[in-house]
Amino acid sequence: MILTDTHTHLYSEEFENDQIEMIQRAIDTGVSRFFVPSIDSTYTQKMYDLETQFPENIFLMMGLHPCYVKENYLEELAHVETELAKRKFYAVGEIGIDLFWDKSFLKQQQHAFQHQIQLAKKYKLAINIHCRDAFDEVFEVLESEKASDLFGIFHCFTGNFSQAQRAIDLNMKLGIGGVVTFKNGKVDQFLREIDLKHVVLETDSPYLAPVPYRGKRNESSYTVLVAQKLAEIYNLPVDEIARITTENSKAVFGI
Repeated sequence: MILTDTHTHLYSEEFENDQIEMIQRAIDTGVSRFFVPSIDSTYTQKMYDLETQFPENIFLMMGLHPCYVKENYLEELAHVETELAKRKFYAVGEIGIDLFWDKSFLKQQQHAFQHQIQLAKKYKLAINIHCRDAFDEVFEVLESEKASDLFGIFHCFTGNFSQAQRAIDLNMKLGIGGVVTFKNGKVDQFLREIDLKHVVLETDSPYLAPVPYRGKRNESSYTVLVAQKLAEIYNLPVDEIARITTENSKAVFGI
């Protein structure tokens, strides 16, 4: 069984004491493909170091996370452009809009999101979208850039059925992680109405650990628990969930 974690922050400080063991634990459970999003320039070298250690398993994205869009965001966007021009990445991400913590940089977040979508088109790459308390704002930017060459993943999808349909209509897969196992997560209530071809698995580790680890540190090996929950929802064997969602990830990332 090959599982793909389409969104995992393996370089996080939360893993600094057992990073290699944690990654090996995931590989041992069948999670052999890790797609690692960027946050800002301070993590770039850590990402490259991880890729060197696990060249067969780790695939990198490049982007500026919306929560890190601050006064210096133009410098950070310049860094993204420089790195994209230098080497191969598998997506532009994670990018988007987050109004949960701070609304004061909304205009800058919108500009950064749109600019990075345009970079993704330039390099023919997928986008990996972060959206928190900002569905209307994210969809507004996506609609303005709507095109056949715009595609990607709505990471950690927590919207309702109509928002899911809208994301799919914009060539986005739904990134489903630990939230699908939460009693109040709501995504599980309509997910079976979504064709599995539109779904990919993720952990967003070290955040949003699935039940029974909710509230604790998440890690990529828990992708298995997400797959098991989807097996219940879709009434399919876990192996089939793993196969289909991994094929879906290959369609997005090109590998």
